[in-house]
Amino acid sequence: MAQPGYVQDTLDGLLLDDDGSRAADALPLHQTTFVVVDLETTGGAPDGGGITEIGAVKVRGGEQLGVLGTLVNPGEAIPPFVTVLTGITQAMVAPAPRIEAVLPSFLEFLRGAVLVAHNAPYDVGFLKAACARHGHTWPNPRVVDTAALARRVLTRDEVPNRKLGTLAAYFRTSVQPTHRALDDALATVDVLHGLIGRLSGHGVHTLGDTIEFAKAVTPTQRRKRHLADGLPRVPGVYIFRAADDRPLYVGTSGDIATRVRSYFTASEKRARISEMLAAAERVEAVECAHALEAEVRELRLIAAHAPPYNRRSKYPERAVWLKLTSEAYPRLSVVWSIGPDDDAFLGPFTSRRTAELAAAAVHDALPVRQCTHRLSTRTTMPACALAELGRCPAPCEHRISVSDYAHRAADPFRTAMTGDPQSVVDALLARIDALAADQRFEEAAVVRGRLAVLLRAAIRMQRLAGLTRIGELAAARRRTDGGWDLAVVRHGRLSGAGATPPGIDPRPTLDLVRATAETVLPGHGPVPNASAEESERVLSWLERPDTRLVHTSTGWASPIRGAARFRDLLAKAEAATLARLSTERP
Repeated sequence: MAQPGYVQDTLDGLLLDDDGSRAADALPLHQTTFVVVDLETTGGAPDGGGITEIGAVKVRGGEQLGVLGTLVNPGEAIPPFVTVLTGITQAMVAPAPRIEAVLPSFLEFLRGAVLVAHNAPYDVGFLKAACARHGHTWPNPRVVDTAALARRVLTRDEVPNRKLGTLAAYFRTSVQPTHRALDDALATVDVLHGLIGRLSGHGVHTLGDTIEFAKAVTPTQRRKRHLADGLPRVPGVYIFRAADDRPLYVGTSGDIATRVRSYFTASEKRARISEMLAAAERVEAVECAHALEAEVRELRLIAAHAPPYNRRSKYPERAVWLKLTSEAYPRLSVVWSIGPDDDAFLGPFTSRRTAELAAAAVHDALPVRQCTHRLSTRTTMPACALAELGRCPAPCEHRISVSDYAHRAADPFRTAMTGDPQSVVDALLARIDALAADQRFEEAAVVRGRLAVLLRAAIRMQRLAGLTRIGELAAARRRTDGGWDLAVVRHGRLSGAGATPPGIDPRPTLDLVRATAETVLPGHGPVPNASAEESERVLSWLERPDTRLVHTSTGWASPIRGAARFRDLLAKAEAATLARLSTERP
């Protein structure tokens, strides 16, 4: 039989039930059923064999419920040093059953219980590998490691190390460990009870608290974990606040209580979050009707308060635009905002650098002048080097008329941004092909990157514009439990949200949400009343296959030959750029 591929897990990888649930975590320790396990092995890696003895003791509330102990024929020679350590010889295991015969009884003995072991990853690793090799499903029980727990409970002044023999002597166990599986399991039972007796002083009373306490949780996390108490298990936004009530961090979750509790576990390792927890004094919960409302409220709160420990979405007002100036010979300009008089623009961009890359793509495709002078239709001025290189039609010297400049440069930009970008795309592809034919591959890659930036911005803006021109849109999405999530969107802004439980007609609730929704007036541009990120979150929710459009005040449409038809080209360009960057990294 082929050996299964197996890598021994860490303790963090042993903690989830089959369905990922943690329902047993709330169980008090005195009501929890533990199966304390110890293995003796041949000393090799967990490959599905090598187990020479299994000892297991089932306990609950300090009472022993059952014992399982057996030698196991490992199917391989026992090294002499293992025999010296354990006293288990080849002759002792020769008549013993093989592990495939023992596993069914052991798994039945373990059913519904919490597995306990000293240095649990080692024992669990052998058991999981044996199950994988012999066709048994590992039940993935909750695991408590007495060695890890002892490291958190006992100080160096109390015990010099966390070996089982040292802990057995400290707690004066009724059975001393002898490197035989059942004796060591019985000793581990008394060690477990001794450690549990020390946990109450740390405020640890449940199984879930015990498992988290055993991990490398910082003193700050342990001291502040009470901040998660009493929070609702509903979708919404949570706000960590300082002593002066300043928002420190804003987040969102489909289950506020569970998400906030995760900040006080060993899985949270971010340095900035540790610093935030040290300053936090309370957590405020904002309950929401559904996940979309929670996401939007999070964005608005972050934008309003700029919490110091949030990194994203803090300054939506810093978005920039690329627009065509209003003059006889217009040029591209990167600006902070657009006004009602601006009719040709692209954006918003999250950074000036990205906007400049898009501008460079336009300059590669169209003869838009790049100088910043305000040109006159009456007087001329000397041309720059770009004119001599054939990269500019030199409107400064009146080599091109206003109407020809509009036809060749300005109008194609307007058309590409609001409708069909075919001419710009064709020009860029032609330039890429010409550079590649001349073996100027680095320059071709630069132009390809600019094309990707321009296409992504145009696709994004046209999608946003299609939504934000709609005065009102009402939509509903069925939840897995049979209820409905409801949303009213006005000019791209989420102006109302609601939810109905299973079995209830959602129409009356939706009518009420529409009647009480925020009033939103039309504005200029693709994001007149909300941040681009908010409108994109709304778009993502609306475009899901299970979302139903109930009402729209006008048609929801995009240009039939718009930028979206170049999605495949965009994907190829971005993939090629990523591949190039990966090969350039040292």
